[in-house]
Amino acid sequence: MDWTRGHIIGHGSTAAVWAAKSRFSGEVFAVKSVELSKSQLLQKEQKTLSELSSPYIVSYKGYDITKENDKLMFNLMMEYMPDGTLIDENRKQGGRINEPLIGYYTKQIVQGLEYVHSRSIAHCDIKGQNILLGKTGAKIADFGCARWIDPADRGGDAKSMGGTPMFMAPEVARGEEHGCSADIWGLGCTIIEMATGGSPWTNVTNAASLLYKIAFSGKSPEIPKFLSLQARDFLSKCLIRDAKERWSAKQLLKHPFLEESDLNSAANQDFVTSSPTSILDQDIWNSVEESETTILQTVSSPLQRVRELGSNSRELNWRWNDDHRWITVRRSNE
Repeated sequence: MDWTRGHIIGHGSTAAVWAAKSRFSGEVFAVKSVELSKSQLLQKEQKTLSELSSPYIVSYKGYDITKENDKLMFNLMMEYMPDGTLIDENRKQGGRINEPLIGYYTKQIVQGLEYVHSRSIAHCDIKGQNILLGKTGAKIADFGCARWIDPADRGGDAKSMGGTPMFMAPEVARGEEHGCSADIWGLGCTIIEMATGGSPWTNVTNAASLLYKIAFSGKSPEIPKFLSLQARDFLSKCLIRDAKERWSAKQLLKHPFLEESDLNSAANQDFVTSSPTSILDQDIWNSVEESETTILQTVSSPLQRVRELGSNSRELNWRWNDDHRWITVRRSNE
């Protein structure tokens, strides 16, 4: 397929995301690209995303290898979501998303999680930055850290873990197995992020102290008192420290907080922002971001693992490119 590469959307730790357009159909999509020699993680994401099909998961559109500037590039093509991330929505709402809209987005996220968990996949990096928005609402994106729960069947590594420290479940911070229940903890942290416009954990100075607090303090993120009783109860089910006691996505879908979330009513109230009309509208590209992800490897002890995470943790330096030139890209025959 011939396609044109637009301006860059953002930089992540392992790949860059670009706007793209088919030369023949004019379809707009997103392309995550990295040099072929460095594409192991992106190829893993491509394999995972290619097996998923849900209205609550960003759609997979294919992949190819191209030659650009004498370099072979691996390109993962995905659905383009024009309305940004939950982080962008927080900004649009003045720093806090109102509770009806939180319920609307949360129900879609839980439906997406119930789907991937039913297929024995854990996302492993649920957070506002990885939830993208479009005309139908919220969809889960960025499966770069995802793993199969039974890695023996998929050639995965049971001891390989990843994610963002601020959203990690206690069992993950301790270096234990990263399963589907950890996604539910991440969901709880994401709801707090939507409700407050801030981090789920406060008064932490660095990643190492944060991970130690998550792993061993016995505490959970503070649930905002201004939320309704149902919303607070829902959050309490997500933030149970014992992973075995934490509610599953299937259980959460039956919680009154979500059962009363009317998606059609929410859409009619213009809770979802409208899509832009021009492909060159600069605002529509400032949304899809590569996950701020720390790839973790199991070490000899939880404390050692926390120390190593602290030394390796770093903030991403996002660079936005306002150059609207288009580059024609063709699949390489090499």
